[in-house]
Amino acid sequence: MKRVTGIGGIFFKSQDPKALSAWYQTHLGIDVQPWGGAAFRWQSEDNPNGVGTTAWSPFGADTSYFAPSTAPFMINYRVADLHALLAALRAEGVQVEDKVDESEYGKFGWIVDPEGNKVELWEPPAGK
Repeated sequence: MKRVTGIGGIFFKSQDPKALSAWYQTHLGIDVQPWGGAAFRWQSEDNPNGVGTTAWSPFGADTSYFAPSTAPFMINYRVADLHALLAALRAEGVQVEDKVDESEYGKFGWIVDPEGNKVELWEPPAGK
């Protein structure tokens, strides 16, 4: 079974996400969108005619989105089949959150690595 197929996003805590986003936009040219982050678009061998994205987004320092992790970051990995991967990870003894979110943006699930870092797993919608 194919597991991780790429990086879906980099999320990190910030004392002032709007100011930090503006700094990155000014100095590094990151195209920060009104939702507060940026989407780097690319194609892959698995999807040569489609467009993939890697999200970049600062979150408020007080966000609980990374919980139970206390790390100031969370990495989102693209996966091919979220439900199958979560089942395999559970069978392997990995700490897997019970919740799975499904929307027009794809399917999202979460695990916690051995050092307590929350990891987001994302199965993008077809063609993305």
